[in-house]
Amino acid sequence: MGNISPESIVNDLRYLQLLSRSFPTIADASTEIINLEAILNLPKGTEHFLTDIHGEYEAFQHVLKNGSGAVKRKVNEIFAHALRESEKKELCTLIYYPEEKLRLIKAQEKELDDWYQITLNQLVKVCQNVSSKYTRSKVRKALPGEFSYIIQELLHESSVDPNKQAYINVIISTIISTRRADDFIVAMCNLIQRLTIDSLHIVGDIYDRGPGAHIIMDTLCDYHNFDIQWGNHDILWMGAASGNDACIANVIRLSMRYGNLATLEDGYGINLLPLATFAMDTYGDDPCTVFMPKTDFSDGQHNEKTLKLIAQMHKAITVIQFKLEAAIIDRRPEFGMQGRKLLDKIDYKRGIFVYEGKEYPLRDMNFPTIDPANPYRLTDEEEELVGKIHASFMNSEKLRKHMRCLYTYGGMYLVCNSNLLYHASVPLNEDGSFRHVVINGKEYWGHKLLQKTDQLIRTAYFGEEGTSRTDFAVDYMWYLWCGPDAPSFDKDKMATFERYFVGDKDLCKETKGHYYTLRNEAETCDRILLEFGVTPGPHSHIINGHVPVKTLKGEKPVKAGGKLLVIDGGFSKAYQPETGIAGYTLVYHSHGLQLVQHEPFQSRQKAIEEGLDIKSTTFLVEFNSQRMMVKDTDKGAELVTQIADLEKLLAAYRMGLIKEKE
Repeated sequence: MGNISPESIVNDLRYLQLLSRSFPTIADASTEIINLEAILNLPKGTEHFLTDIHGEYEAFQHVLKNGSGAVKRKVNEIFAHALRESEKKELCTLIYYPEEKLRLIKAQEKELDDWYQITLNQLVKVCQNVSSKYTRSKVRKALPGEFSYIIQELLHESSVDPNKQAYINVIISTIISTRRADDFIVAMCNLIQRLTIDSLHIVGDIYDRGPGAHIIMDTLCDYHNFDIQWGNHDILWMGAASGNDACIANVIRLSMRYGNLATLEDGYGINLLPLATFAMDTYGDDPCTVFMPKTDFSDGQHNEKTLKLIAQMHKAITVIQFKLEAAIIDRRPEFGMQGRKLLDKIDYKRGIFVYEGKEYPLRDMNFPTIDPANPYRLTDEEEELVGKIHASFMNSEKLRKHMRCLYTYGGMYLVCNSNLLYHASVPLNEDGSFRHVVINGKEYWGHKLLQKTDQLIRTAYFGEEGTSRTDFAVDYMWYLWCGPDAPSFDKDKMATFERYFVGDKDLCKETKGHYYTLRNEAETCDRILLEFGVTPGPHSHIINGHVPVKTLKGEKPVKAGGKLLVIDGGFSKAYQPETGIAGYTLVYHSHGLQLVQHEPFQSRQKAIEEGLDIKSTTFLVEFNSQRMMVKDTDKGAELVTQIADLEKLLAAYRMGLIKEKE
């Protein structure tokens, strides 16, 4: 206070007058300073990092419920020798799935009132533990309205004092006698889940492959504190929602490839009947063997007839996709993707693909909708079909809601508490310098490149329709999905055509950008951190997803001596044969940074009935010798600024420059 000069107060007087509306008296300003100073000295909240979820909603929801094993650790700490292992497992399952577990217990338990009394006391202890690092105000805001007062009483009374224990017992007995125990248990369990994770970071790729991206988005849209760093699959869906027909075709193709119709039809109400009708008419006699979905990773509910129809739809949309992409390539020569127009390199009479002087036999030679003289022209039927599907995407209310959520809480990158989060890459040259990428005639690289792509993604969705600026941004959404210099992709090509129609290993090879090799070097990571305004140090990291870590082959998620962490370990079932595990999550709490390696999640049903939790192994990446407090975080820096402003306001009141209000 003594260091505040009168000049600085006079200079900031207009701002301080605005601030005085929120804190109209000396008492109000003083109370807020005391409150903020107290918050600075609390332990930092737990941050939870997940990436590449790819529609695996059951595993995702379970990891949120158990806090990557944090709830189990808390239960073990609190009831170390007081409960048997089976009892601790039962308590954990109740916390994860309270409604479902209560139904099972009520069907089996003979002394239900005793069970309620014991369980409610246990839940109070767990809740007291997980709420201890937060202010009463923050906990109060998280409480369910109808039980807010009672939970506050239980949380802030010590059971050590015999008088207080009697008081707690009376509250719990009354909850049971008034038949509110079930609702109260559900409320307590949900509160424990919420307080275990303070903030959630999704480092990209919510969509595609698995059956429930829409369910994941429903969960996120209602989550208390989260952010998203867009992945290439998210951007593809955002491009589709922005009206890019090539992106729409890619979205549908991937859904067919993994036999996943649920997200499109049940999740977003996309009408696939026109595509099914067109596919049956066009490919009725075609077995479409190459286009059979990856049934190992689908929901397992499709019979042989349905699988054949999906394969026909798959082929139909794939051919349409190549035609739609060719139109963008011709319209945007600056994308430099002429080499990805491949339909004109087919000898349709001989069934041969001719590429760079070599001939390759085709795996599928039936092309009823392609005119060899003009292979990229959509037939009238295809054009009509594209129009119908486009309208279905544009008119989906649920898709619009989820896209708004992705845009509001998402971005290309995030800097948070000395960690730099982005999904895929920052394009680099072979020598480690930042690759200069030309967009609309201007060069961008490093931090500016990710800022520019972020801006284009927003323009594509929110920009004024029909303007050249918006049209370019909409086309660029497709480039971000598969363009060589796109930070969300960063490979020489996406070999979609080659994988379907040729199958030659050399032709199908996609060469990753230099980033993916150079990120193993500490010097490269330091250069990238500095580029994004992060001072390299022992607690600074880059956190990536995008490329699954092949744990089976001995690959490690921790790179460059701990400066970079790749936490894509195979959440998606499609990747688990390659990775050997079922994903990584990262937990950053006040004691340090922990990497959690997960085994495959059996099912929600087994978790409830048999108490089968995800088997997880925790690795300590970094340990803080002194507990990290709120004052050591980005939030702490904001609070310090607020305190300084409030101290100026106090000085202005005391100097008579601003009058206190009633």
